[in-house]
Amino acid sequence: MSNLPLARLDQAHALHPWTHFDSFTRDGPKVIVRGEGCWLWDEAGERYLDAVGGLWCTNIGLGRDDMARAIADQARKLAFSSTFVDLSNDPAARLAAKLAELAPGDLNRVHFTTGGSTAIDSAYRLAQYVQAARGFEGRTHVIARDNSYHGSTFIAMSIGLRDGDRVPGFTYEDKTIHHLSAPSLYRRPKGMEEGDLTAHLVAEFEARIAEIGAERIAAFFAEPIQASGGVLVPPPDYLARMAQVCRRHGILFVADEVVTGFGRLGEWFASEAVYGVTPDIICCAKGLSSGYQPIGAVIFSEELFKDMEGHGWYVSGYTYAGHPVACAAALKNIEIIERDGILAHAAAVGANYQKAMRRLSDLPIVGDVRGACLIGCVENVADKATKRPFPDEVDIGRRISDAAEKRGLLVRPMGALNVMSPPLILTEDQVDFIEENLRAAIIEVTDDLVRDGVRVA
Repeated sequence: MSNLPLARLDQAHALHPWTHFDSFTRDGPKVIVRGEGCWLWDEAGERYLDAVGGLWCTNIGLGRDDMARAIADQARKLAFSSTFVDLSNDPAARLAAKLAELAPGDLNRVHFTTGGSTAIDSAYRLAQYVQAARGFEGRTHVIARDNSYHGSTFIAMSIGLRDGDRVPGFTYEDKTIHHLSAPSLYRRPKGMEEGDLTAHLVAEFEARIAEIGAERIAAFFAEPIQASGGVLVPPPDYLARMAQVCRRHGILFVADEVVTGFGRLGEWFASEAVYGVTPDIICCAKGLSSGYQPIGAVIFSEELFKDMEGHGWYVSGYTYAGHPVACAAALKNIEIIERDGILAHAAAVGANYQKAMRRLSDLPIVGDVRGACLIGCVENVADKATKRPFPDEVDIGRRISDAAEKRGLLVRPMGALNVMSPPLILTEDQVDFIEENLRAAIIEVTDDLVRDGVRVA
């Protein structure tokens, strides 16, 4: 790939998010030049089924003429208008009202951002502002979970805590941000029954609150499913129990639905519809526009807004917040999801996708297959009985993704994991394609490891 013209330009000039310098210098980039539905084409003309869904975001699929027209029409009509202080624009006003309609409970207020990272950053500031408006200026700390990813701004990276994300050369806020154990059923404490995990984690939460002091804690940040942390699907009662603890201690519950929002679990939002929790704040992005435009939003309750009123200036926001073209794309995206019945389609195909992925459990290195609806993860291990991981130098997730790529399938490697979040328009035939080619890739890599003398139990 590094010998192709666009790849040479990119390699010579671009610094990518999450660049690994050694491999990028050696291999160069794969330049994608076209997308249609669930398919991508690279500079060399090779076609791939994108089971990653871009970055958890191409929900309605790529290459839609109706979306392209909506974006172009809005760009011609009004390409930009500030939303600072008392200015707004037509698409921003209509999108705010639509999000209030779709959100659970009394989450009627919307603060637009430029993406998921800035939504988390804004929610962090909002939580502190609300607590101060309530007379609790000392509530500045927040609690999140291990194996979480909440974005890449300074504060979002500090709220997240994922293996490999904290590297020398960067700094993080660690005095006022705290982390709890993740709700990992597969990696739960040895000897613990699945049914005991929630009580264990709730007790840990209570203990941490006692240690920090409830009077110092502004908010608890949680993804309904920890996506980039390994697609950690919590026990069914976990989020509701954690929310009860928050309510009892006056801690705001912030649901990071950047990945799970807009159909990933077959619902507009997963917090209430799937897990029975009405958060104080929801952060969303990605599926809000299905990747057609960069946009995010913080949706928060009427109760919080009333507490904020009358407290002077709210000095947080972005030049491109409520961007008219981005908001027009989000409105068209929601219209398409409603018109085409995409939520119901995702739920139906997602059920079969989960069955197909779980059939991979018969392979010797597949330790766990987990997910819900159209989000999934395969965790690869050297020993299924003990859950012993492969040595880091084996780079098992990358080996499997490379083998899948040769077969025209893109899955995302994350350490020992291969994660997927295909577009919500995925067909049953494409589910079969994913299963067949991921299975073949895992078998190929397993055979190579055995030949190379790597111990596989």
